[in-house]
Amino acid sequence: MNAASPTYLRRREELEDYFDRTAVEAWKRLTSDAPVSGIRATVRAGRDRMRTTLLDWLPDDLSGRFVLDAGCGTGAFAVEAARRGAAVTAIDLSPSLVEMARQRCPTDLGGGSVAFRTGDMTDATLGRFDHVVAMDSLIHYPEGELVRLVTTLAERATTSLVFTFAPRTAMLSLMHAVGRTFPRSDRAPAIEPIKPDRLRRLLAEATGLRGYALARQQRVVSGFYTSEALEVRRP
Repeated sequence: MNAASPTYLRRREELEDYFDRTAVEAWKRLTSDAPVSGIRATVRAGRDRMRTTLLDWLPDDLSGRFVLDAGCGTGAFAVEAARRGAAVTAIDLSPSLVEMARQRCPTDLGGGSVAFRTGDMTDATLGRFDHVVAMDSLIHYPEGELVRLVTTLAERATTSLVFTFAPRTAMLSLMHAVGRTFPRSDRAPAIEPIKPDRLRRLLAEATGLRGYALARQQRVVSGFYTSEALEVRRP
């Protein structure tokens, strides 16, 4: 992998600051059973559907498999994968979210396990995994960085990488434009929508992904939540 670009480092810093300070309480409520507004309820439902989709793309029995949850947030995906028997490494930039995930993690995961870490999901010292999962953790990067991150994470996966991106739709484009009118101090890190066909083409042309197969693809729409899953598989 090439050295991290200034764009990546800047956005990574923005994400860490936002999720570790500004949004931690809101994220805590969103990812729990606590009552939330109608808008956030649609986001919660959408995230639940997307998590189920990505889990369905992994084997039912993950015993003996190693899984990287890249951008684990509060750990819901990591727990479900561990309950299938996986040894999960769950990593996130935000120490607050990782601590929340650690506190929420059940003590009985059957034959699986979760090791929570704070840090960069592209860290080479994490090693290699059977499956890498990046749910809604790549949606904040412009297309050039997105392709680079997908390539980097796919290289760490011996079987598959499954990730989500923000598909360019009229609603997402409008939200993106409106968000840029807010004072910088009030903005959440921007989502970077990309046309699905363009993303597939860019990934197909990426030198680092030659020989990989672009497989399943599925969009989840739930009110204010829109995200699209894509699977990259080793031959």
